[in-house]
Amino acid sequence: MIRTLSVAVCLLFTALPVTAEDLTVLPSKFDGTTPSDMVHAYLVQASQKALDRRDAEYEKLKTPEQLAAYQQRMREFFVTKLGGFPQRTPLKPQVVAKEERDGYRIEKIIFESQPNHFVTAILYLPNAKPPYPGVLVPCGHSYNGKAADPYQRASILLAKNGMAALCYDPIDQGERFQLLKADGKPLAASTKGHTMLGVGSILVGRNTATYRIWDGMRGIDYLQSRPEIDPERIGCTGNSGGGTLTSYLMALDQRIKCAAPACYLTSFRRLSPQDAEQNIHAQITQGMGHADYVMMRAPKPTLICAATHDYFNILGTWDSFRQAKRFYTRLGFAERVDLIETDAKHGFTTQLRVGAVRWMRRWLMHVDDAITEPESSIATDQQMYCTPRGQVMLLEGARTAYDINMDLEKQLAEVRKKLWRQSGKAEALEEVRKITGIRKLDELPKPKVENKGTIQREGYRIDKLVIKPEPGIWLPALCFVPEKQNGRAYLYLHADGKHVDAAPAGASEELVKKGHVVLAIDLRGFGETHTTGKAHWAPYIGPGWSDMFLAYMLDRPYLSMRAEDVLVCARFLAGYKMNEKPQKVHLMSIGRVGPAALHAAALEPQLFTSVTLKNCLASWSDVVHTPLAKNQLINTVHGVLRTYDLPDLLRTLPEGKVTVVDPLNALERPLN
Repeated sequence: MIRTLSVAVCLLFTALPVTAEDLTVLPSKFDGTTPSDMVHAYLVQASQKALDRRDAEYEKLKTPEQLAAYQQRMREFFVTKLGGFPQRTPLKPQVVAKEERDGYRIEKIIFESQPNHFVTAILYLPNAKPPYPGVLVPCGHSYNGKAADPYQRASILLAKNGMAALCYDPIDQGERFQLLKADGKPLAASTKGHTMLGVGSILVGRNTATYRIWDGMRGIDYLQSRPEIDPERIGCTGNSGGGTLTSYLMALDQRIKCAAPACYLTSFRRLSPQDAEQNIHAQITQGMGHADYVMMRAPKPTLICAATHDYFNILGTWDSFRQAKRFYTRLGFAERVDLIETDAKHGFTTQLRVGAVRWMRRWLMHVDDAITEPESSIATDQQMYCTPRGQVMLLEGARTAYDINMDLEKQLAEVRKKLWRQSGKAEALEEVRKITGIRKLDELPKPKVENKGTIQREGYRIDKLVIKPEPGIWLPALCFVPEKQNGRAYLYLHADGKHVDAAPAGASEELVKKGHVVLAIDLRGFGETHTTGKAHWAPYIGPGWSDMFLAYMLDRPYLSMRAEDVLVCARFLAGYKMNEKPQKVHLMSIGRVGPAALHAAALEPQLFTSVTLKNCLASWSDVVHTPLAKNQLINTVHGVLRTYDLPDLLRTLPEGKVTVVDPLNALERPLN
């Protein structure tokens, strides 16, 4: 389906130096925001409205039946958005070493959470008479995983107080870096690795959290397999990213009788998106907030551990605690949920570790005493190794989470082929609408358009327009209008901004001097409204990653919003400065805006006479099969590869109507 343009037309896509004329359209501030913050402000407002609806629904939960129905609905929603869980396969646990320590002992463990997907863990065992409780300790985002000082200390404290503790490495930390360089060092570590994995996971309907949660659940399987551990007395406590995992696990795994998440629970009203596993698809729209992780498990004992000066906002923590406390009270077990707050910064400090262990003793051992934390020796990273060379991916046959995603994509490819073979085009495109949420053209409101000035050039003028497709969104545009029109119009979209080809002798001038109207526009998040990510993974994941995750949690794919922008602007252009009849619209896109343009053309083909896509991503499946995919997060749609891929959309357009120029792979390099 790849078609090429003539040399003459290709030259229109060659960027020339930008003119010295002021082509800026938007004011420095409007609607209380700035151009670079426009999309974020729009999404925040949508989030607040969704959270208001969620809080109103919460207030309606009164009876035990209503509370139970809510819990079931939330858990089912959560699991669905994770893509479900794999079948339980043999753990094949190996105890690779045993050591006696001061007041406790350890065993070094390797098990398989999925076939050949290895998990490294340290099992801390008390010098006590079995059976005793077992506590899972998920790690926060420490580079060295289970070897990090606070996670060793928390596990030691549990063991010295009569409980077994299983502390394991998360993927991309400790001994579980998924992608290694030739020298064995990681290509992507911690939050960067989690977020890079999240890109492909989204496309196949999973989440980085799917893998993180399943590792934890299999860790509980291992604890319960040990004869000296009481399978009915299982706890879970973790800090930061481990607090996230504790929150997820305690909500979904009914075997966790007692939980103490630390330095995580707050409120979406006071929290910006974090790395991939901390953003669940559609959760804000569907009303699944931080308080809900606690309420889903009610009335099981839960202690929220918090720090006053945490970047996880403490006021949000108290908001969520208050909702959870009322929920537990309605069930008649108010004493089973509590909160401790230490006057400290983010971290699993002594006060929080002691508080968590006291809580475990109270509810798992029925001992309510004032323990303290004695000084303990901490092992080095190398002393905590479970694998011979310190990395699971150096074990024979080891498989990454990326490999597992790739296997799923191959299965889904066969499902897609069958669907498109058996379904009619109209039926298949209706499924595209359902997945993306892109509205039909006649459902989209007519935009408000304002003229912000005119630039006169020889033979034509440039109207500086602001197109407002919906409240809060201002799309800056340059409309090139010839003195004599021939009735044709071009909608020109460039991922680097509308100004790129606006210089004299540029692509827009080439067209306008032939009598065509050219509307060069910045879709939301491009050009003047471009945002830059501040996280260390932004150069790999792409700019605007935070807004993309916020839109993801609102079930408003960035791609879908931009596709609707394309449709609104194309319809406007068809009648702009018309002579006697609507003009024929020719759609031209360059770069990362391509997938949005393709969706607009495939879903409303009657609106476009021709479609030209240059430097457009060739397929989403390539993203899944490219672990180091670059700048692809912004065009993801949750679970899309369960139904279609970009080539499927391309094939719906008539032969000769669409032209593809220099398609790109997932690394943003030429496909051929």
